[in-house]
Amino acid sequence: MPIVKTKKEMNTLEPGQVIEIQATDKGSTADIKAWAESTGNQYLGTVEEVGILKHYLRKASAEEEVTENKHPDLISFDELAKKIEGEEKITVLDVREPAEYGFGHIPGAIHIPLGELEQRFEELEKTDDIHVICRTGRRSDFAAQKLADKGYKNVKNVVPGMQEWTGPINTNH
Repeated sequence: MPIVKTKKEMNTLEPGQVIEIQATDKGSTADIKAWAESTGNQYLGTVEEVGILKHYLRKASAEEEVTENKHPDLISFDELAKKIEGEEKITVLDVREPAEYGFGHIPGAIHIPLGELEQRFEELEKTDDIHVICRTGRRSDFAAQKLADKGYKNVKNVVPGMQEWTGPINTNH
């Protein structure tokens, strides 16, 4: 929800103005950073005060603004579940924060938080069939774009994300 509300509020700001977004979800930091980067708005930072994350964004000018890109290759839960059940050779990449991953993830998923992906690309094979998942589909979209930009050929964004996943869950770290 922070991204939806942020997009709406950003439309009311003048270029150069700064907005503070408050959230309690630890994953919101990566979501806000990814969204800001994908739209040209500037992520200024996050401060945590008594369990509340305060994210600060600066609205981009018209020259700085970019059209929000979407990774073109998507896969639904049903399709992913069939691949997992059919024991196809796929890689499930979970880009959520460690706490989110710890509360439940798809069995066998590789965990690389979005903020660490740039430094950990080499842990993934460029020829593998990679299915990227996060909580809502936003971070995974951004991660899928980054992987494709790095030359990974078979990358799919799993939508809508783990918040609606009804398949098997592993809670072991």
